[in-house]
Amino acid sequence: MISYLTRRVAQAIAVVILASFMVFGIMHWLPGDPILIYVTSDQFKQYTAEQIDQLRHEYGLDRPVIVQYADWLGGVFTGDFGKSITRGTSVASDLARALPITLYYGLTAFIFAHLIGIPLGIVCAIRRGKWLDSAITGLANIGMTVPIFWLGIILMYLFSLKLGWLPVGGYTPPTEDLVASLKQLVMPAFCLALGPLAGSTRQTRSAMLDVIHQDYVRTAWAKGLKERAVVTRHVIKNGILPVVTLSGMAIPMVIGGAVLVENVFSVPGMGRLATTALFSKDYAVVQGVVLLVAIIVVFSNLLVDISYGYLDPRVRVS
Repeated sequence: MISYLTRRVAQAIAVVILASFMVFGIMHWLPGDPILIYVTSDQFKQYTAEQIDQLRHEYGLDRPVIVQYADWLGGVFTGDFGKSITRGTSVASDLARALPITLYYGLTAFIFAHLIGIPLGIVCAIRRGKWLDSAITGLANIGMTVPIFWLGIILMYLFSLKLGWLPVGGYTPPTEDLVASLKQLVMPAFCLALGPLAGSTRQTRSAMLDVIHQDYVRTAWAKGLKERAVVTRHVIKNGILPVVTLSGMAIPMVIGGAVLVENVFSVPGMGRLATTALFSKDYAVVQGVVLLVAIIVVFSNLLVDISYGYLDPRVRVS
């Protein structure tokens, strides 16, 4: 098990370093003069050639790209993601403010999706071909195709403007006002959870149907075991592995969906921070957000690999 964990951790570190290089490279090799990231076009025209060279030296743009990347990566390892060009604030402080908000909404949506989706998938598998199976499967298919930004607008129109049950958007920390925070959480979390919920329902149903037809499950039925015992002891335990894989894939979906949901509901999280920075060409913030999201995705995949090794000992030696 130790060698298995060592391999997975080494692969995760390599992927994070590669992602950091790609993020830095994409930002560095964008069309145009890199110095225009730090000064406006009007200021650039007013500067002399000597002043422009001085600015390049000040911001380190006169050094080789690999040296610039090494300096930036070294700063990342020490918690220094650079400085926001438009606001003049530390990127690390902006990320520290936005990340807990995104995790608050994202983890709530992730937990809700799997607490509801997995039991629904098990029910569909056990009641295959019944009206309940058809109804849940049909709703899951619809849920996977609904655009979350469109769903957010519909929810706002119905529950905020028409019924007045929920606020249109915004964010209140749960430590300040728990009731207001939960009301603001409902619609964004539902939009984020809909896709993973539908996917986990379909995947759980498919995985359970594969296991239900195995010989050992038929033997358990033949022994006269109750339905609950057969499902909990044999079906769920042996059919949960594909669902674990999909759960790991749902984390990037939730984080990526936050870009749309946070802009629709005016939530000051990572998604809205990235969008605002991209439109204002604040590339230091964009680099920090993308790198941090990449780390979260790699870490979630690492957890899936570790859980695989725990649930299925065959994976450890493969």
